[in-house]
Amino acid sequence: MTNDDTQAKADIGLTGLAVMGSNLARNMARNGSTVAVHNRTTSKMTDFLDQHGDEGDFVGSESLEDFVASIEKPRAIIVMVKAGAATDAVVDELTPLLDEGDIVVDAGNAHYEDTLRRQQALEEKGLHFVGMGVSGGEVGALEGPSIMVGGSDHAYERLGPIVEKIAAQVDGTPCATHVGPDGAGHFVKMVHNGIEYADMQLIAEAYDLLRSVLGLSPAELAGIFREWNEGELESFLIEMTADVLEHEDAETGKPFVDVVLDQAEQKGTGRWTVQTALELGVPVTGIAEATFARSVSGHAEQRAAAQGKFGAAQTAGVEVDKEQFVSDVRDALYAAKVVAYAQGFDQIVEGSNTHDWDVTPGDMATIWRGGCIIRAKFLDRIREAYEAEPDLTTLMTQDFFADAIEQGEPGWRRVVVAATESGVPVPAFASSLSYFDALRRDRLPAALIQGLRDNFGAHTYQRADKDGTFHTLWAGDKSEVDA
Repeated sequence: MTNDDTQAKADIGLTGLAVMGSNLARNMARNGSTVAVHNRTTSKMTDFLDQHGDEGDFVGSESLEDFVASIEKPRAIIVMVKAGAATDAVVDELTPLLDEGDIVVDAGNAHYEDTLRRQQALEEKGLHFVGMGVSGGEVGALEGPSIMVGGSDHAYERLGPIVEKIAAQVDGTPCATHVGPDGAGHFVKMVHNGIEYADMQLIAEAYDLLRSVLGLSPAELAGIFREWNEGELESFLIEMTADVLEHEDAETGKPFVDVVLDQAEQKGTGRWTVQTALELGVPVTGIAEATFARSVSGHAEQRAAAQGKFGAAQTAGVEVDKEQFVSDVRDALYAAKVVAYAQGFDQIVEGSNTHDWDVTPGDMATIWRGGCIIRAKFLDRIREAYEAEPDLTTLMTQDFFADAIEQGEPGWRRVVVAATESGVPVPAFASSLSYFDALRRDRLPAALIQGLRDNFGAHTYQRADKDGTFHTLWAGDKSEVDA
């Protein structure tokens, strides 16, 4: 259908018909919505209608003016273009064409602070801006993603019925929710991606250890990961890992993983997660190390220089029992995974408190059970934990996860030791273990750090045995004075 039919009115509009935008539009149409579609390059819009016009009701428009006019009021328009300046440009073009109460939805991977800025700017014009996180990749966008909506109640009343239909469904519950106001949706999507970084890094470290220490082939490792996917580690990423490891390169006949350049790329959401965590004062060590590990992999010149100077690490010098080591790596993976998710949820809670979003952590676990990249069996346990204790201090102390960590701790330690002795880098495994140890230590060396800060900069300190703030006269008689 095109806008030649002047009576045609769409339920929702979408501009930006690259893969993700096209698939979202098709998903909405398949689920009963009449969708207005537009693209800056008109040929892309017409090609879309030629290829997919029979999948549902679409209203195609060549001009932005006709596109806006074809949507029922209050209008809801999804923008699916590149994050940053491109999104600003589209929003700026749309704004003069809209009426009070209309809704602009950014469904890309925007930084939540950009969403806050855009929301404030549109609010001044009587418009609603929504930052909507969409997880699941291009397949999820078409078949059912996880959707995290941030914005006003008015906006979700308009959008909710549509996004809840197109989202993945688990146990009859849509994997879509109103996370909170303004930037809440994009903030939570950012942290989701940060957890995803940690999850993938931990899986990669497990693969590297099993291959380097035990000398197993990728095909053998695929079998191990498939077995793990039948237990408590069941997840989309573990399933995909087995698929990648058993895949052979058609051109060379070699394992696919051996012909791929070992330099991991990133689009920025992991970096944003770490930067924001630093600003909030939340230690997300597993996510940070996973992000830095990608950076290390990309510094090919430094890696070549280090190999030339020091030689390659010897990875076969540790004697281990194969069956026990496989079990230990599985336990380490599960325990470190718990830490990564706990840290991510800590960041969501702190971000919510800082911005007064009133995010319900258990809702995030609920909508991440399907559609998204980090969907996993134990997200049900996270949901249950927050339902039982909404103000849970950390997931790590909840009974189910505490038991998992305690059971996995011996193997986790043996794995980190074996990795160190073998020269296999395990930054995410090791940092997660150190975080666990730091949390339960009765005294941390931070006391010495406070003493040093007071000595060189008179930054003061507090005492463990009485109230108050103090300073020692280090350059004088070293007596203590009230600060």
